[in-house]
Amino acid sequence: MSKSLIDLISILDLEQLEVNLFRGNSPKTSWQRVFGGQVIGQAMVAACRTVEGRLPHSLHCYFILPGDPQIPIIYQVERLRDGRSYSTRRVTAIQHGNAIFSIMVSFHADEETAFDHQDRMPDVPPPEKLTAEEVAKQPMFREMPEFIRRYYESDRPIELRPVELGRYFGQKIDDGRIHVWIRTAAKLPDDPALHMCALAYASDFSLLDAIMARYGRTLFDKRMMPASLDHAMWFHRPFRADEWLLYAQDSPSAQSGRGLTRGSIFKPDGTLVASVAQEGSVRERKS
Repeated sequence: MSKSLIDLISILDLEQLEVNLFRGNSPKTSWQRVFGGQVIGQAMVAACRTVEGRLPHSLHCYFILPGDPQIPIIYQVERLRDGRSYSTRRVTAIQHGNAIFSIMVSFHADEETAFDHQDRMPDVPPPEKLTAEEVAKQPMFREMPEFIRRYYESDRPIELRPVELGRYFGQKIDDGRIHVWIRTAAKLPDDPALHMCALAYASDFSLLDAIMARYGRTLFDKRMMPASLDHAMWFHRPFRADEWLLYAQDSPSAQSGRGLTRGSIFKPDGTLVASVAQEGSVRERKS
């Protein structure tokens, strides 16, 4: 079993302390605060463990305080509703006695419908054209920042293959539309709920980059102090998080130190599997 799979499963494998109480840990990294996608994914796992026979269809959450990666996170689940078709859970993540994160997760029993439509997937190069070997053939590769090269390392829980590489060299994308292929770095068990939690984990990667793309900048700019404020996600159709998914992102607005981003996630065959929205703080450091 690869290190990346062990890491992701250990991140999402919570310890049950009581009927509605769970504990999660953070991986050992150099990050000074807990990755937002980790808290989303762990909170979803906690919610899923209190619901039987239904899968999540949406989540809405707020990041309240930065998480401390050095200590465990306690997840308290409230069972708000178990109706005929829907179940609702509220999960609060707690550290040092304070709520650092809050999420509402809604579950739905699958049903037949007369309505079924979706947006079309953008036409972009497939992930096979964006491998480290293919990217290395491009003249810009020699000048590529080290953090972009790390996208292609195999020991990450999530593999990322950005499409618009020019934006890391100052290229402005006027409409802010960017695309990233994503998947877990190794195979996951055949558990649909786990794949949803893994995609929720991955959905926080690079989303605020859609704001920076309009200005030819990135979140790795040391002048920036980016932070996710809230996050919403809707699951539409079945998928596997360990197979390539296209994350199409854009930013319709930014103002007052905040920026709004949206994402659509597609299977390679064009099936729309999930939608995402997030607002983030995008402030510059004061000199």
